[in-house]
Amino acid sequence: MNRLPRWARAAYDLLVARRSALFDLALAVITIGVELGLLFDDDTPVGVIPVVVTVFAGSVLLLRRRAPLAVLIAACAGAAVLVPLGYSPGGAPAVVALASLADLRDRRVSVAALVPTALFLLLASISSLPIPIGAWALGSYLQTRRRYTWALEDRAATLEREREQLDQIAAQRERTSIARELHDIVAHSVTVMLIGVRGARDVLPTEPQVAAETLERVEANAEQSLAELRRILGLLRTSDDSAQWRPQPSLDQLAELVSGYRTAGMPVRLELTGEARPLAGGLELSAYRIVEEALTNVLKHTDPTQVTVTLHYGRTQLDVTVEDDGGSRDPVPSAAGHGILGMRERAAVAGGSLDARHTASGFLVTARLPVRDAA
Repeated sequence: MNRLPRWARAAYDLLVARRSALFDLALAVITIGVELGLLFDDDTPVGVIPVVVTVFAGSVLLLRRRAPLAVLIAACAGAAVLVPLGYSPGGAPAVVALASLADLRDRRVSVAALVPTALFLLLASISSLPIPIGAWALGSYLQTRRRYTWALEDRAATLEREREQLDQIAAQRERTSIARELHDIVAHSVTVMLIGVRGARDVLPTEPQVAAETLERVEANAEQSLAELRRILGLLRTSDDSAQWRPQPSLDQLAELVSGYRTAGMPVRLELTGEARPLAGGLELSAYRIVEEALTNVLKHTDPTQVTVTLHYGRTQLDVTVEDDGGSRDPVPSAAGHGILGMRERAAVAGGSLDARHTASGFLVTARLPVRDAA
């Protein structure tokens, strides 16, 4: 089509746009020709009145899509005019109008119109019963076929919309997961670095060596955070597993995490109970991130004298507890923020639950995660 001349393409577009009207015009012309042939197939003299009435009855078929019932009545009226005048119409306009009514209108309407139309054509000796019944059946079939096609198209459109919605939901979940991972990394690292820099500034005039050691730990923590960010950004750019430049943290690194907070000035200790053993990677990552987020909240919002991180390895459940005695400096509890929400989501993804609440002396975070031992 792109190689056609402009006028040819314009003509083609016009035909496509007007194909329904052109089909109705062709149907009306063919019906008029057939009816005139049936009307004058014997030696009946050709008169003006039968030709005019026949042309009128066929021409009203141009309106069959807008008013099919009125077109049927007009076609039958044309035949009713010719019969008393001694002519023998073939009934082609009435038959075509009946088929159009069955195709374009409700089944009850077309059935109600079929009975009087068939009786009229039979009693006027225009046609036998099988002809109008067959025309009605053809129109009904066309209607059923068209509705079936519409139903298939509607179902395909619905499935496409559902697929797009599922893709959007999956993309939103992925974005949420990435945002949660970035929040864990950035919030933890920036908070620890901020506390470390403040501590180094406070002791710099009196204990420069301690300040230097603190800044070295801040530098190491910053390098580790940058490596984590590079890993996540690499995963965003490619789906290749090679983008995972460093492994995800596990519970084996929990002691190192707690030590980092302790060097930042938080009085935190780690307690392990039960039989420690390797667990599924996703479970260990969730537990690690929950402890990390809980300690970050403590560092940002409280001033504790003691923080206790407890991991209890049960037979079917891993209990993670982070408890502090520092109260809260924030009038809006951190349980209402994104940190607690992220911890709850991580626990839910692992199939467990998380409870975060104020206690008499501080704040308590408890996560219960079902255990699936690593293979």
